[in-house]
Amino acid sequence: MRESDQATNMNRRVFLASAASALTRFPVRAASTRPPNVLMIMTDQQSSDVMSCRMGNRYLSTPHMDALAANGQVFSRAYCANPLCAPSRTSIFTGHYPPETRIETNGSAQVWTDYKVKDNKLDVERFPLIGTIFKRAGYDTGYFGKLHIPLPEGGQHGFDVLQESSIPLKKDDNDVTGWAVDYIRSKRDKPFFTVVSLVNPHDICQWSQRQRLPNGSIGTPPPIDQCPPRVSNFAPPKGETDIMALMERSYHASKTFPVGNYTEEQWRIHLWAYYRMTEKVDALIGRVLDALRESGMEDRTLVLLTSDHGEMQGAHGWNEKTVFYEEAARVPLIISWKGVTKPGISGRLVNTGVDVLPTLCSYTGVTLPGLPGLSLKETANGLSGADPREYVVACNKMVQGMPVDGKQPQPDGRMVRSQRYKYFVLNEGERRESLFDLEKDPGEMVNLAADGAHEKVVGNHRRMLAEWSRKIGDKFVSA
Repeated sequence: MRESDQATNMNRRVFLASAASALTRFPVRAASTRPPNVLMIMTDQQSSDVMSCRMGNRYLSTPHMDALAANGQVFSRAYCANPLCAPSRTSIFTGHYPPETRIETNGSAQVWTDYKVKDNKLDVERFPLIGTIFKRAGYDTGYFGKLHIPLPEGGQHGFDVLQESSIPLKKDDNDVTGWAVDYIRSKRDKPFFTVVSLVNPHDICQWSQRQRLPNGSIGTPPPIDQCPPRVSNFAPPKGETDIMALMERSYHASKTFPVGNYTEEQWRIHLWAYYRMTEKVDALIGRVLDALRESGMEDRTLVLLTSDHGEMQGAHGWNEKTVFYEEAARVPLIISWKGVTKPGISGRLVNTGVDVLPTLCSYTGVTLPGLPGLSLKETANGLSGADPREYVVACNKMVQGMPVDGKQPQPDGRMVRSQRYKYFVLNEGERRESLFDLEKDPGEMVNLAADGAHEKVVGNHRRMLAEWSRKIGDKFVSA
């Protein structure tokens, strides 16, 4: 968390409040018998506040994301179901938690003795993908870009058009954008449900590994005094657990995370690169939104923007993802339907993995019982008051490190984000619990779990986790 965040966020609230005042002078349109189109835009590895409407534009400019925010509701406390690509995406596109789908890493599904997933792939009969759901409801469906879900071979999974991008296919975000633009321009007669799944700013992974950037060059870094400052929460938290310290060593021992010896200058250039990649993807989002506008369908299309997980950006010495710190676990979420959604910022607690699908169903009239998440429609439309949740839960499984001290740590973890605190626990190590007071300590610099003064708070979060585990049948054991 940067020291200027609170000030810049306050400035942006003033901006969004002004936008809301201007836009709400116009009447909300009457209900139509035709359900709205849905345009779902996903970026990859974008942290929650990495948009200029949230952090200011001194080092970053994202005018197209900002335009969505000006017409929609920004959810500032949205957390992914798991801060890793495949489990997060599987949750978003099925509406179920990772322990339910058994997709908990970037590999195949997990196999349990009492429930075996077919061929170690997602059981799409039990957990149908969002394309199947909307196709059955009468929508034309298209998916363009990165999928990264371990699906059974063959089949379209409900998508009339399914065009994936990947490094082996040599298709990048520019190709994906072109496909999506052509698809949107071809739609007229029936409502459409379209996913545009872009890779950037995920190229920051290749940047740190000194590899070719899959989505093209970002140019040469400027002089260091023109790069963003290193994050203010670079140091490890006071009272950091032994397992988190061990996992950081384990990750830094891997060629995947070669940042253990980064200098302050290297971290500043890392941030500069990350922001350039975010600007690249924002420009492509602009092309998609232009196609929607030029086709005359903007006023009957719900747009939802999110990301699968964030990027640590040097916070506590980490890069990339998989950890529960804010930079990796909290993601952007904007729900924008011009003239329908109420411009503003909501602090409602959200789990994107289980809340996105119920929200889209609410807007479109699609009936899908049995989902564990909640619809955000009333909040996005400015019609609800108090947060209906006491907490949200996220999961992880940290399997991407290397052996250290002769051991291969691969702990499972669970995170509870309550209205004020964040609690997380891993199932390895001597000291496994972390607790942060996010009101007083948004940078997560002091672990309060072992502080006797917070014993009741820790106990309350253990209760929340146990309650959630019973509801979904989670087998996680912390002791």
